[in-house]
This record gives sequence, C-alpha cells and structure tokens, in this order.
Amino acid sequence: MSQALNLPIFTQLLAKKNIVPVEAFPEDPCLLFANPPEIEDRAKIRFLLGSHVRFQVAQEEQIGRLIKHWRAKLSPELDGTDSNQFDQMDNDYLKDLASDAPVIRMVNHLMERALDLNASDIHFEPEERHLMVRCRVDGVMVNIEKLPANVQPAVSSRVKLMARLDIGEKRLPQDGRIQYQMGDRSLDMRVSTLPGVHGESIVLRILDRSDVTVSLDKLGMPADILKPYAHIIQQPHGMVLVTGPTGSGKTTSLYGTLEKINTGSQKIITIEDPVEYMLEGITQIHVNAKIGLTFAAGLRSIVRQDPDIIMVGEIRDHETAEIAIESALTGHLVFSTLHTNDAAGAVTRLQDMGIDTYLISSSLMAVMAQRLVRKVCLHCAEEQALTAEEFDLLGITPQDCTHVRRGRGCERCANTGYRGRLGLYELLVVSDQVRHVISSGGDANAIRQQAISEGMRSLRKDALEKLYQGITTPEEIVRVTRAS
Repeated sequence: MSQALNLPIFTQLLAKKNIVPVEAFPEDPCLLFANPPEIEDRAKIRFLLGSHVRFQVAQEEQIGRLIKHWRAKLSPELDGTDSNQFDQMDNDYLKDLASDAPVIRMVNHLMERALDLNASDIHFEPEERHLMVRCRVDGVMVNIEKLPANVQPAVSSRVKLMARLDIGEKRLPQDGRIQYQMGDRSLDMRVSTLPGVHGESIVLRILDRSDVTVSLDKLGMPADILKPYAHIIQQPHGMVLVTGPTGSGKTTSLYGTLEKINTGSQKIITIEDPVEYMLEGITQIHVNAKIGLTFAAGLRSIVRQDPDIIMVGEIRDHETAEIAIESALTGHLVFSTLHTNDAAGAVTRLQDMGIDTYLISSSLMAVMAQRLVRKVCLHCAEEQALTAEEFDLLGITPQDCTHVRRGRGCERCANTGYRGRLGLYELLVVSDQVRHVISSGGDANAIRQQAISEGMRSLRKDALEKLYQGITTPEEIVRVTRAS
C-alpha cells in the first residue's frame, strides 16, 4: 500500500454507500460494497488508498458487521489512555471509563463478532504492545482482533462492570457472570479474570440459553450406535458412563440422553458443576464446594429424594464413584462422565479410584467414548486427492477412499476451512463376555479387544466414516483420535 489507512479516510469510506475494507486491510487491499460505487468514487478511493485496491460485492449483513468492526477498532475516544497508569486509576475513574460509549461499542462488537463465529469462549489477552482478542471456535483458538495496549484498562473495566466484579481489584483472580441479550438470543457468559504481567487476562465462556433443546438424533451418532444406546438408556437401573477429554461434548450427550428419556413419568435429578442449561421437568443442583455441596455430598442427598434417574456431572473421586455405583445397584439409573481416552479405559479409571472390580462389572451397563471433530465449511469446500503420506497416516488404502474435501477458507469460517462440529462415538456395551473379562481382572486392552470382537466400532473407525462422507479432513482425524 502507498500509505497506512487512517481514521479520516475510513470515515469517508464508511459514509460512501456502505463501502468498507475487509478485516485484513491493508495487507489484503480489498473493499466490499453492497451497491456498486460510481466510477468517479472509485477513482477518488484509489487516489487515497493506492491504485491496486480491489472492489468486491458482498452481502449487507457482512457489510454491517465490518462497519461495526472498524468503528469499534478506530474509536478515537479511546486514545490517550496509558496502560502503565492502570494501577493508579481509582474505581470511579474506571467506572466512568467502562461506561464510555466507545468502550461499550467496542466490547459489544467483540462479543457479537465471537457469537457470529459460534465461539464457545472469548479470550482477552494483554501483551506488552497489544491486547489480543481470541476466540475458541470449534475447539480451536482463532485471532479476531489486535487492539492497542492502551485500550486494555477500558476493555477490562467494561467486562468486569458487566460481570458485577470488583473493578479496582487487579491483583487477585475473580469469577462472575454476564447476562447478555443479542436479538432473540439469551446468553449467559461465565467470566474469569487472572492477573498477568501486562494486565488482567479475561476469559468469557459463552452459554446460549436460547438453544437448550438437544436431540440425540442430531449429534451425529451413527445408527448402529444410536439404536443400542437408545435401548440401554431405557433400562430401569444400572450405570452408563460417557468419557472423553474436556470439551468433547460429554455434557451435551447427557442432556440429549435425559431429553430422550424424560417422559414425565419418572423423577430425574442432576448434580452439575455448573448447571449449563435448564431442563424442563428435571431437578438440577449446582455444585458449591464453598458451602460443602460437593458431588459426593449432593449425590448422598439426592438418593433420599426418591429419584428414578440420576445424572452426576462428573465422577472425580472414590466417594462419588462409590455412591453412584451403589445407587445403580439399588434400583436407580445413573449417568455420569469420566476423563478417559477411550471407552475401555473407564473401567481401569474406576479401579484406580479404589472401586472393587465386582461392583464395576455388576453395575456398569455401557460406556460411550466421544470426541468432537470439526466439519468442512460447506461454503468453501473443494475436493482434493489423498497423498501417499496421508494414506499411511490414516492406515487406509486407495480402495477405501481416494479423495477428500477440504475448506480453502472464507469469511463464513473465519478462513479456517471449518465450520461447526460433529460427534465421534465409540460404544462399549457391557455384555456377559465383557463382564467376565472385567471380573477376571482384564486390563483396558483386553476389555477393548473383547468389545471389538463383539462388533464395537472404535473412535478412529467412526472418524474415517465421516472422512469418506466428506464431512471432515485427515488432519482433524489425526488430531482427535488415535490409530486403532
């Protein structure tokens, strides 16, 4: 570019028939418009910005989002705030700063930008010269903004004010919540602050209260897994576990399970940390360790409430595991989660917690392991041939598949090539043979091999099916599953 873009020129562009630069400007010298500008206007713009500026048609929605982006980014009212003076600012000044219109516009814009991308988290990360704003989109971090360091006090104060946190406390971590309304969407954001060298790191976890209906049929569960799983969860008693790492969709699967079996004829109680979504017709308890309401303590009280079905957010210790298994053995249907790599690993995890093998084999009906895999963006997907290295990495042959689909990156997927996620599943049904292996002291590998011999499909096999269907990519399969 012949010159750096400045505010007066941007102001002219925004006023000219909704002409707006792309986010990557000036590295990508492209201007978007909904209505074609006159030849005379194009000439003036190229004179101001350089002769190699390109013009491209875009939707009104995209134009509007970019206008908000640039107006928030270039708000002149934010200039002059020295981040080094943040510690000397008193609470009244910080509240005034957080209540300024440009600050409110900027923070609202960043939140809405994250929501447009269907982000699960927003990260405000102060650095020496910049405030980085990143989002977790489909489980992967994506940069959405790089702001001057001097706006950090204003942004931090605004978020803390919205979350009803102590604006003046910058030395200790704080936790809060923000209720945010975006159109007809009711959003609940959990806020966490953490002191850092260059200022407070702030993370917002986004929960969409308007999207609480979760159906098992829409989670991407294959028919040959959905059918037996739907049969198992209709049993009158026993324990079903869902396993996987943090952020693999375990809670969503449990909510879908409860929605499936919640007919109104049974008493269902959950204990969660935290309660992510409110489920109609179900009693939900929020763990509060500060007052002694742990999973174990809550579960002990739940069994005295005459429940038919119990959902425990997570089994973390021996006491919780023991009460959950005892409940399953005394006529309750119990659902819970564990952090293990695969379905068979749930058995050895319970053993590591000190649970007797005979209790595990007597109570456990099934274990479902799962992961979330990113889906190829439908708007920029293109077909590509697999390489010899990819065949070897995936453990497949040209007879299985020769071409896959990848996204080249576009505005709708934030140039990642992916948009949305889908579940991968591995269902271990505790048959009489599997129960015998558990009772005999078999390790996770022995349990796994027995289940596979009975028809269990591994996470990797399920992932490969999604690859053959053009839903995901080899890179995603390698990232989230192990060879099997």
